[in-house]
Formats: sequence, structure tokens, C-alpha cells
Amino acid sequence: MLDIQKVRTDFPILKREVNGYPLVYLDNAATSQTPQVVIDAIVDYYSNYNANIHRGVHTLSQEATDAYEQARQKIQLHFNAKHAHEIIFTSGTTHGINLVANGFSSLLKKGDEIIVSALEHHSNIVPWQMLCERTGAVLKVIPMNDNGELIMDVYKDLLSNKTKLVFVNHISNALGTINPIQKIIDLAHNKGAAVLIDGAQASPHIKVNLQQLNADFYVASAHKMCGPTGVGILYGKEAWLNKLPPYQGGGEMIAEVTFEKTTYADLPHKFEAGTPNICGGIAFGVAIDYMNNIGFNNIANYENELLKYATEKLLEIEGLKIYGPDVLGAKTSVISFNIEGIHPYDIGSIIDKLGIAVRTGHHCAQPIMDYFKIPGTVRASIAFYNTKEEIDKLVVAVKRAKEMLS
Repeated sequence: MLDIQKVRTDFPILKREVNGYPLVYLDNAATSQTPQVVIDAIVDYYSNYNANIHRGVHTLSQEATDAYEQARQKIQLHFNAKHAHEIIFTSGTTHGINLVANGFSSLLKKGDEIIVSALEHHSNIVPWQMLCERTGAVLKVIPMNDNGELIMDVYKDLLSNKTKLVFVNHISNALGTINPIQKIIDLAHNKGAAVLIDGAQASPHIKVNLQQLNADFYVASAHKMCGPTGVGILYGKEAWLNKLPPYQGGGEMIAEVTFEKTTYADLPHKFEAGTPNICGGIAFGVAIDYMNNIGFNNIANYENELLKYATEKLLEIEGLKIYGPDVLGAKTSVISFNIEGIHPYDIGSIIDKLGIAVRTGHHCAQPIMDYFKIPGTVRASIAFYNTKEEIDKLVVAVKRAKEMLS
């Protein structure tokens, strides 16, 4: 079990006030907060061994290189990738998706089909639309139902021998829906299609086993996992990464350069052109260690307890509607809701004055909002450092906003 008060002391930002009230941070699906141990790692890097990596023979460069590559190995072990060189450091989930989409430009032809789901973040829609424009491939969509779940029977019918790539999120950022990705992956592979899973929302809540899932690509961001912004990972099976062309040209990703011809470096450096976010990669490794020390089973159990509590309390408010699955175990700690007759932005603005941070809008998932015919939702997203007392404050604040706006 978590010692929640001890955990909260790890996060210095949780001590601050907003608008004269103690901060209640419930925007974790956008960005999680950062524990002191990760902050210390960032300070330590810039204070003691800030240097470029892989190229220098001097001591600082060697120390930075060792720390960066050790972080890659930590991430490999955490996600259970087969090889460390299958972990590509990126600037985040969006970068990883675009890297794969760019690579498939040379692998698709007119009439090929790729499949996306109706539950996707814009970053897992727009790059594929751009890919279709470049190649003539056809984009097909797995529809959703009124519970915010994918209609799997339609997905089976969409699959064909023309299907080359399927890409879905592991968990919906807007609704918290946990998608049946093992089934999605297996069905796609039966048709010879590759699969990319957007794991940005899953990785803070679930310890992902990539070899068990057998996904061809998986992307995630450090800033959702108690790490810094501006760094993430793309996992790709070795065979696929060798097949894809480099995404960017520059230093580090080359084996040899002449004016007549350039040859590319081996994995992972083939996809890591230029000076990377060295400090970010190192800090990501520290964040992974921190979350594993807390324990992902502990995190899941506690967050589910908070999710159940928050759902019950919020549904006591007359006129409040929660979007997405209503069965615990079918979603993670995201509650996306509206109050009849009130714009979500207005609710978010009022409760911010009471020190409560939530997200309002379409959450970069506009097709979901269009399906429900709403302008957006109020999204309260819970992390393992939140408390029932904070949920109570949220409920009181939402009731107050309703009274003011009705």
C-alpha cells in the first residue's frame, strides 16, 4: 500500500498555493508532476557533467554518455523490449508517431489501407492523414459507441489484405478508455499489417510488456511519467527499424559521409540525428526508477480507488454526465464530464479560482467531442499522489460553479 503523505512530500509543487488555496492538481493526463529526485538529477547533470555524448574522449563526455545509455537500458527493461537499440529517444510521443509515419512514406502505395480509431489524440490522426496525402493510401476509422468504446466487430470487417498499418492508443486521453490492444494487434498481424500503439496515457498507469504485446511500434512521453518535458521514446522492433529510412539527417546518425554518398549508423543512432535532450533522457531513466520504486500495482490499485470514489461523488451532482466507460477496469483515472446547460470552460475557470487544476476543451480529440455533439468536457485526471480530500474539494468546487452559472 502507498504511504500517500510520504509520496506527496516527494513533489515540491504540491506545497504551493494557487489563488490563495492549496493546489489541487488534477490535470495529470496532460502532464504529471515531477518528484524531487528527478529535479535533482536534472540539476546534477547541468552542475557536474554537462557535455555532448558519443563523440568526446574527455571525462565529462564519457560520463554523460554512460548516464544517457544507462537510461536507455532502464527504459528497455521497464518496457521489456528485446534490445536496448530498439528504444529510440525522441522529443515525445508526437515525434515518435511522425517518425514512423514519415518512414512509411516509402513503404505505402496508392490503394493501400491504414486504420486509425475514433478515440485518437490529434497527434495520432494528423500524421497519418498527411501520409495518405503523400502516398495515396486510404485512411479507415474504427468507430466508437456511446460508452466511448471501440466497436471491434467493425474493426474486424475493416481489416483486409490491403491493410498495411493499424494505429490506436492504448488508453484514450479524453475518456480514459482502455482499448483491447492485444486483440487489435493479433487481428492486424493475422492480415500481415504492422501496429503502432500510442502509449502516452497508458505508460503512467500500466507496466507495459512489449514482448508480450508483440506491438511493432510503441510510443510514450516522459512528462506523463513524472519525468521532464521534451523527451520520450519510440520502441520499434529491430526488423522494422532497419526497414524504415532515417527521419532526419545530421550528425550522430551517420556511419560515413562523403559528397558522393552517405551511409547511416546502426540502431538506435540512425534515428537520433543531432545533439539529443541528454539531460531529459537521463532524467527519464530516474523517473522510471522512481515509479518502479512506488510500484505499478500499488499505483493502479490506489488510482482505481480514487477513480471509484470521485465517480460516485461527482455523479451525486444533479445534471452531471460522465463520458466514457462506466465500468471500473474498462478505464483509467480520467473523468471527463459536463453539467447540463453549462459550458465546460466556465466550470474550469471558476474552479481554478479555488486552486483546482483541471483541463477543459476537446483535449486534442475533437472527433470524440463531435461524436457526442458537445464543445468539450471538463477532464479531471488523477495520479497516485492525489487524495480523497482533494476529490472532495473538486466536488465542492464543481457544485459552487454550478450554482454560480445556473
